[in-house]
Amino acid sequence: MSNQKPPKKKKVVVTSDSKKKAAPSTARRSKPVEQTLSFGKQNYMWMGIGAACILLGLLLMTGGAMPSPDVWDDNIIYSTRRTALAPIVILIGLCIEIYAIFKKA
Repeated sequence: MSNQKPPKKKKVVVTSDSKKKAAPSTARRSKPVEQTLSFGKQNYMWMGIGAACILLGLLLMTGGAMPSPDVWDDNIIYSTRRTALAPIVILIGLCIEIYAIFKKA
């Protein structure tokens, strides 16, 4: 260890000009911006109706289990309900969803 002296503390001298109190800075506040929701009550109602139609179409498409594993019945698998009605109901639901999104509130 060496016998070095610790560094001296620096003194800050205040002059008479700097004794004035500085005013606190104020942030510039702009007027609050009104934010409106993109969708209104009717939009959400139409979205619910569209989702219900899609769900109904998917439910119409379910099923089709054969009564016996040894018997194959084309009418159960390829019924009009599954091949025509259910996809049409799903497409109607998707169209309703598109309408709900683009409808002005």
